[in-house]
Amino acid sequence: MEKKMRYQMLLDNMNQYNSGEKGITRVAYTNEEQACIHAFMRLCKDEHMDVQLDNCGNLIARREGRIKGLPPVVIGSHLDTVYQGGKYDGAVGVTAGLEVVKRLNERGIVTDHPIEIISFACEESSRFGVSTVGSKAMAGTIDKEKYRHLKDRDGITMEKAFALIALDFDSLNQASRANETFKAFFELHIEQGPILINENKKIGIVTGIAAPTRLIVTIIGKASHSGTTPMNMRKDALLGAAELALEIEKAAIKEQPYGTVATVGVLDVFSGAMNVVPGEVELKVDIRSTSIESRKRVLDHLQETISSIEQTRQLEVKSKEISNEDPVLLSTEIQADLKEICETQNLPYRLMQSGAGHDAMNMTKLGPVGLIFIPSEDGLSHHPNEHTDLDDILLGIDVLEAAVLYHAKESKK
Repeated sequence: MEKKMRYQMLLDNMNQYNSGEKGITRVAYTNEEQACIHAFMRLCKDEHMDVQLDNCGNLIARREGRIKGLPPVVIGSHLDTVYQGGKYDGAVGVTAGLEVVKRLNERGIVTDHPIEIISFACEESSRFGVSTVGSKAMAGTIDKEKYRHLKDRDGITMEKAFALIALDFDSLNQASRANETFKAFFELHIEQGPILINENKKIGIVTGIAAPTRLIVTIIGKASHSGTTPMNMRKDALLGAAELALEIEKAAIKEQPYGTVATVGVLDVFSGAMNVVPGEVELKVDIRSTSIESRKRVLDHLQETISSIEQTRQLEVKSKEISNEDPVLLSTEIQADLKEICETQNLPYRLMQSGAGHDAMNMTKLGPVGLIFIPSEDGLSHHPNEHTDLDDILLGIDVLEAAVLYHAKESKK
């Protein structure tokens, strides 16, 4: 009961940092997110961990091991949220790491390998349209020039957002740890889907992570008076966008056997008014799959539809790719370790893929990775009603603790 209350207080502590009235809004590189990160830093210091912020804004808390020079066992996730998100996505994984360290400290356990907790910056794509920025920077795979001028809904560029929290965007590449090797990396995360809850499984052991291709599509027509422009003389950018969105849906439905999905998550009508034929519209498109070939078929259909719309509706369409990531397979050895832990603890589990991206996929560049899922009630995520039972979180932490201790190797006194 003490652990249960302690963990609930820890999670509640993190979720007090919130700029919204509905759900949790703690968007990357904002005051609320930074306050949350610094609060978490203080809690890590209370557990005698060394803490630092790197040049991308990643928080790294380190518990030294007995043997100097050994690679770390790392626990990581994120503290930023989507707009009007939930209390569990990301925050559970970071706070679970601290709970593991608290348990080890309580029992006086010293490990051979150091243990790190990382809260990655800008995991969510909500603010700038690109995701897992912090873990990409740490893995040494980020193209900062591609990100520099990306803007949020208020017109603030990523470069400016860095400056506002005293980070130097030009130093971003210094966050890379590509010359290091992790002993193992673990992320505990809510499933964000209905499979575990529907099958009454307590643990999901992830075998692979689907990856997105994301695009910004701008459709340019001609703004004109809605009352004086005949229907056959209009260049309606919004209708072109609607047609494009429906065709993206059709293409993704055809690819369902491969688990491919496609979403138009943002549609902005510039200078829109009820009595004006829309002259310019911007779409933000997310297409993801564990099959590169399937995802490419959806992209190809998108490009064919763009060509058709330009001809039939006399519109100009510009498509800009802002991210294109490869699906990732996770360590089979760590999957076997997690299976053994679940069986030892009599926890019902299943092997599964992740349709959502996670920082874990970038960490495969630095070492073997294990991604552990726990159930999401009704499969909800990125939603104010997102919920995972506290007992299920604690079971996930039990598995995480056993995996970390196994790989960090407890030193016998």
